[in-house]
Amino acid sequence: MTFKDQLLAAQRRLKKLQDALSLTLLFEDGKRYDLAYDKSFDFAYESEKLTLLAREIPAYTGHPGARERMEEQVAKAIPISIELAPEGWLKMIIPALLPRKERGNQDYIRDNLYPAMKRFAESRPPFRFPKSLIVFRHVYNYERPERLYRDHDNIELNAVVNVVALYLLRSDGPQHLEHYYCAARGEADATEVYLVPQEDFDIFRAALKSGKLDPPESKITPL
Repeated sequence: MTFKDQLLAAQRRLKKLQDALSLTLLFEDGKRYDLAYDKSFDFAYESEKLTLLAREIPAYTGHPGARERMEEQVAKAIPISIELAPEGWLKMIIPALLPRKERGNQDYIRDNLYPAMKRFAESRPPFRFPKSLIVFRHVYNYERPERLYRDHDNIELNAVVNVVALYLLRSDGPQHLEHYYCAARGEADATEVYLVPQEDFDIFRAALKSGKLDPPESKITPL
């Protein structure tokens, strides 16, 4: 496809996005909240598809620095924090709940995580975690009590596991990695991901429940 083809594809996708938003607003104005709820997912889906398409458009100009500049832009829009705790545990904070991927692919999540994980991995000597647990903690905003709590078996979590495993694990198979899920309430939506050697898990879990892993000023409470 040419640069013009991509622009026209984005224009068509934008029309679908606008239509989904218009229907959501129409049903909300008519107090048809059940239909507005359903259409809001269509709006979210079209928004993600347009975002993915938009991220590819600069590369079709043929400019050699387009990919790197886009990665920098994504990092500014979605600032993902990755660090090693003093105990040697990995902590990743994604400043949002992961988008639900009941349809479509996982590129939206991967495109956000790959640049952040790549920068983290390149900032230190290469290493691999031993047999570990990957911990997901969904943090729900206190001010949105209507927010549905999430299941722990959605494919968006698999996208995160794949990226973490690529840089920090020998494998994401059961002989190298187990999973643990929990949730909390806080001042803002977030997805926290921890990578913890299995022999440290009891210590880690106690620290997580006591709030020792949270910033002093935070107000995060387990569900």
